[in-house]
Amino acid sequence: MSYTLRELGLVPFFIQQLSDADLLQTRLGRVMAVQRSKLTVACDAAEHLVELSAALRESPAAERPTVGDWVVLDASLSLIEQVLERKSFFKRVAAGTAGEIQAIAANIDILFIVSSCNEEFKESRLERYLALCAEAGAMPVIILTKADLAEDADAFVARARRTQAGVPVEVVNALDPAALDGLRSWIDDHTTVALVGSSGVGKSTLLNSLSGGAVAATGAIREQDTKGRHTTTHRELHVLPTGGLLIDVPGMRELKVAELEQSLATVFEDIEELAEHCRFADCQHESEPGCAVWQAIDDDRLDERRLENYRKLVRENAMNSATLAERRAQERGFAKMVKGAKRFKQDHFEG
Repeated sequence: MSYTLRELGLVPFFIQQLSDADLLQTRLGRVMAVQRSKLTVACDAAEHLVELSAALRESPAAERPTVGDWVVLDASLSLIEQVLERKSFFKRVAAGTAGEIQAIAANIDILFIVSSCNEEFKESRLERYLALCAEAGAMPVIILTKADLAEDADAFVARARRTQAGVPVEVVNALDPAALDGLRSWIDDHTTVALVGSSGVGKSTLLNSLSGGAVAATGAIREQDTKGRHTTTHRELHVLPTGGLLIDVPGMRELKVAELEQSLATVFEDIEELAEHCRFADCQHESEPGCAVWQAIDDDRLDERRLENYRKLVRENAMNSATLAERRAQERGFAKMVKGAKRFKQDHFEG
């Protein structure tokens, strides 16, 4: 199926980056899906299965195109030559010990953070997603599914609202299309939304309901442990029949954070404000006298769980940020060595 660039979410922010207006008609497109080394790019009249140029293959992972990116293809429409500047970028530290940034989705306007009204619900996980969303530059909306199966859905709503002040919370039964009106109100013709959350919370069901058809496989949460099955295997951008676009992101077992100092301060603004009143400027909020944060916990104005998660994320952020900085320094050193070797070869053997 072909779509116009307008239907794919093209706005002036991207058009003004083009050096040649003719690219709009032929070579500009949006990445719709990423599967291993192949990417599906939708242009004005057709979709193309493409690969990366040699320069992009050698670039850092975060600079390679991901779902939602606007790209320029080569004349043969088989290679991506250029990735346009992103207006938002959702990423994480890749699983494992390499410490590399992994691109998740680009140019999203709203992040639907999906959780279930059951044992799967975890405030600490929501806070982690909210920090990544703040860093990405997108607007978060918390979506609570399976409300019809919960004895007290309002309790889950109250807990969700305490994760970050002012973040909207929508409660839905994904199998009831009428219950999705609140979600649809966030999406207009140019809006790109990404669905994130653990496996089995209902992301694919939400996608199918909003799309008006079965565009994604669905599965149930196992009754014995409430853990979800992986029903989405790759990231894909879908155009909604009512306008707007939706990305279904596979459930991620690891969601490491790095380089999020300001974003953590945004999500945990209440703790940051309390810390300003601690007796000591370098208070770690452990056992120091005059700690305003612990006083708030003693007065039931702050949940101790929230403080523990804040401290955990701050430590993880510092460790992973240091690892990334070291990795980049090593890469710069290696690149400098390669350039030096090339110059030596040219000066002594090719001159």
